[in-house]
Amino acid sequence: MSAPSSKPVVTEREAREVAEAAREQDWRKPSFAKELFLGRFRLDLIHPHPMPPAEDARRGEEFLAQLRDFCETKVDGALIEREARIPDEVINGLKELGALGMKIDTKYGGLGLTQVYYNKALALAGSASPAIGVLLSAHQSIGVPQPLKLFGTQEQKERFLPRCARTDISAFLLTEPDVGSDPARLATTAVPDGDEYVLDGVKLWTTNGVVADLLVVMARVPKSEGHRGGITAFVVETAAPGVTVENRNAFMGLRGIENGVTRFHQVRVPAANLIGKEGQGLKIALTTLNTGRLSLPASCVAAGKWCLKIAREWSAAREQWGKPIAHHEAVGAKISFIAATTFALEAVLDLSSQMADEDRNDIRIEGALAKLYASEMAWLIADELVQIRGGRGFETADSLRARGEKAIPAEQVLRDLRINRIFEGSTEIMHLLIAREAVDAHLSVAGDLIDPEKSLTDKAKAGANAGVFYAKWLPKLVAGPGQLPTSYAEFKREVDLSAHLRYVERTSRKLARSTFYAMSRWQGRMETKQGFLGRVVDIGAELFAMSAACVRAELLRTTEAHGREAYQLADAFCHQSRLRIEELFGRLWNNTDDLDRKVVKGVLSGTYTWLEDGVVDPSGEGAWIADATPGPSEKENVHRPIR
Repeated sequence: MSAPSSKPVVTEREAREVAEAAREQDWRKPSFAKELFLGRFRLDLIHPHPMPPAEDARRGEEFLAQLRDFCETKVDGALIEREARIPDEVINGLKELGALGMKIDTKYGGLGLTQVYYNKALALAGSASPAIGVLLSAHQSIGVPQPLKLFGTQEQKERFLPRCARTDISAFLLTEPDVGSDPARLATTAVPDGDEYVLDGVKLWTTNGVVADLLVVMARVPKSEGHRGGITAFVVETAAPGVTVENRNAFMGLRGIENGVTRFHQVRVPAANLIGKEGQGLKIALTTLNTGRLSLPASCVAAGKWCLKIAREWSAAREQWGKPIAHHEAVGAKISFIAATTFALEAVLDLSSQMADEDRNDIRIEGALAKLYASEMAWLIADELVQIRGGRGFETADSLRARGEKAIPAEQVLRDLRINRIFEGSTEIMHLLIAREAVDAHLSVAGDLIDPEKSLTDKAKAGANAGVFYAKWLPKLVAGPGQLPTSYAEFKREVDLSAHLRYVERTSRKLARSTFYAMSRWQGRMETKQGFLGRVVDIGAELFAMSAACVRAELLRTTEAHGREAYQLADAFCHQSRLRIEELFGRLWNNTDDLDRKVVKGVLSGTYTWLEDGVVDPSGEGAWIADATPGPSEKENVHRPIR
């Protein structure tokens, strides 16, 4: 039994169809963000701010206290950075603490924490060492526990979840050397053979893969009699014959993560290990990521909080021209941005997480927006901290320590955060993914109308349906509560947030009108206007963050002692956000997109190669993309199970 050696040849349309088939097609629950893109500001979906049940909060706080003590006494983040490895005793300590099972139900030996407290725990652990945060989140957010929770059989849950809760580390394997965000070209195969499947292929960037005991593997099942085929998810034992971890990869940041290249050669996997059904692999992956993506904003919030602490302490201690640098406006603006944005990021994370726990809303867009926005803004926060620290920001913590100064790892945080703009969907892919969901209502009523391959009859039907939809929808975009000075009066305190919510409502309608104009102008070519779509999504992300910040400020006003201060931070953030939004609106129609495309054609055709003269290329020899031809491994197995 051998796997086909040729890679799938997929057209652009076929690739889109595969991605579209994997999407959740229906909207059975309300979505605040979806409504926002349609010009409907549904504040009632997020305000009053949802809260966790008292018992969930008690158990969550109890675990956080234990985890904090462990991180403060057992974790040496500097050591992990220097040695590029989390010590085995630290991982075993996390196992004993139950940290591997934070999201696993108590009946399977887990802690059964809510999404809110799971994310708080990831933020706490990640602040001690980002590599630990990645280890725990890759294991639980996208590794074996989450897809089994959503799609696994009872027998699978009973067999695997107790292991994942206490002893076994898991990993998620989708990416291949020549396959990233285009899974239609997936080359790893799973060929049916009786009650088993035979896996062949190579997976790249398998986070936790070097130390994992259990793997979620995405592979293509050939279509045959009795088998519908398609991309399918399997639970695979890393110790199974034919599984080889060929490399432990090294990166500019997150140096302690155990990320590798894993080869499968004639690996026999019981049919009982298939998750869901054949062909459901991508749907399982995307559904898992709806909430799994929230683990990444947790690490961003942790970084923001730490950057704020260091910026505050350093800017008060460091003097220039007779006063602390914090009192110089150029530095003060950076500190204000760090503080206000960190407040907003935590607001987005906690709101999205609590909505995930309540399960009353569809949060597929909210989760994606949280990932997109947090990864971009946290990178800016860290960059501003490095700038505030000056030369010390560029200097390593070890070097600072060696010459007698406080070992502040500002440059490490910048390096560690950079991957978040690529992990679990790059910013560019997130723009397209969110844009597709944001315009779903339009495509539902006018999809056939703008599809060049549809017949005139289909277009006529679509035109009639679109006419009915837009006749009802467009008039609602003309006026709304955002134009009434008394709207959202409950947010008007000593600091007035009601004006910001009125702005969100008005701007939501403006954004919806802009999207409609674009669809009318470009029709079927809309999907190629990635620059435009990216700006639409970025505006929506800012509006979502403004809404979350205001709602959180009001929550803290009623439940905490620092409600007044929360209002101040929310006000500062909203003013900053509004400036970014207005710039984005200006760039919707006034941009260099067309000119950029011409330059790109020139670059690729070699027109500008003269511009590359005068330098040497220090790159080493080798292929742009490593060979991933199926076959037996020729390398030593570097798999390192931790016991």
